[in-house]
Amino acid sequence: QVRLVESGGELVQVGGSLRLSCAISGDRVTMFEVGWFRQAHGQEREFVAGISKTNIIRHYSDSVKGRFTISRDHAMNTAYLEMNSLKPEDTAIYYCAANSGAWSTSSADFDSWGQGTQVTVSS
Repeated sequence: QVRLVESGGELVQVGGSLRLSCAISGDRVTMFEVGWFRQAHGQEREFVAGISKTNIIRHYSDSVKGRFTISRDHAMNTAYLEMNSLKPEDTAIYYCAANSGAWSTSSADFDSWGQGTQVTVSS
């Protein structure tokens, strides 16, 4: 059983930056891929970024590549999503999730989810 708790979402202006945190607790927390997803109002949940169990592989959606950075501190059992050059279309609820299986960017493959944190980018 893995528990994830996101924090750091807030209202920010266009071009601004935010860092989201995901505190991870439970069994074997270093044995999971961690992904960040987001869901805008009226939209489907979409993959944003993922980091492998060993922190070696990092993958981003095309919409955030070059602006967002995913990282994880195993010692602190925390994952992060650094977001720069924010745009209004980045407005969404951001979720972190854990995948105990093979590498994936599909939400269906992630076993555990946090409650989400709201990011709003104002123009």
